[in-house]
Amino acid sequence: MNYYYQKQRNPFGDLKSFFTSGSVLRNLILINVAVWILISVLMVFAFLFNASDGIVASAITEYFAVPAYLPTLFIRPWTLASYMFLHINFFHILFNMLWLFWFGQIFLQYLNSRQLLAVYLWGGLAGALLYILAYNIFPVFSADLPISRALGASASVMAIVTAISFYVPNYTINLLFIGRIRILYLAIALFVIDFFMIRSSNSGGHIAHIGGFIYGYLYIFFLKKGRDIGGIFRINLKSFTKPFLKEKKNKPKSGFRYERPLSDEEFNEKKKNKEERIDAILDKISKHGYDHLTKEEKEFLFRSGNK
Repeated sequence: MNYYYQKQRNPFGDLKSFFTSGSVLRNLILINVAVWILISVLMVFAFLFNASDGIVASAITEYFAVPAYLPTLFIRPWTLASYMFLHINFFHILFNMLWLFWFGQIFLQYLNSRQLLAVYLWGGLAGALLYILAYNIFPVFSADLPISRALGASASVMAIVTAISFYVPNYTINLLFIGRIRILYLAIALFVIDFFMIRSSNSGGHIAHIGGFIYGYLYIFFLKKGRDIGGIFRINLKSFTKPFLKEKKNKPKSGFRYERPLSDEEFNEKKKNKEERIDAILDKISKHGYDHLTKEEKEFLFRSGNK
């Protein structure tokens, strides 16, 4: 089955709805953008006080980008996490956040927010570890090893792109000048490009991308076998979204409602029915467009993508 999802809506309305949703995907983008804005503000003040903005960038990179040199990594272990939210260059964060936004939304049509967060964090960590391993093994990197740093969300984004591409390999998107293409082919093409670009000046970045690709593939490989390797990142999402949401006052309820836990058979049947309905809605979108959905179908698709 080919999945082709094309919304014909007001793009500004979509963005407004997205950024007021309180979703994990929104929060990941906001954190990355907020960190970039803070760094940019510091660089402006450095300029105003007749200091080099390069000093600010170098200091931030030194303490928050992940180093390949093991002695430095041992005294700054937090960089394994901080590097995947760190951007200095405008176009670096722009393209990373666009890819995260596009493929994050596809991801949430089939998987949930907790899995998205796990793939982002584990994928970023896998990218960092492969980068560190490569720089400490291959002789070609020995001269750059003490000063090499990696930063950016690229490995995390690559993990998300790869994961959803192998989960729904027949899902198609429209690319400018190319037309419809399966996202699986796009993910594989990105992997091939990164492999051959290892010889470029940004070797560490491309190696990190490959690490994200490997994790994204393995995540879906095990998920299809019934095992979620999200591990320790199966955190309470309320703690992740709480800083970005306004508290709502709940009205007191009278009495209580008890719901019997579902048996395995009932749960699997409910899940199967839900997946069949999503497939039917996506087929309808592919044939007639998003605007031909009923209000109830749109709400069902939205709720399914944000669970």
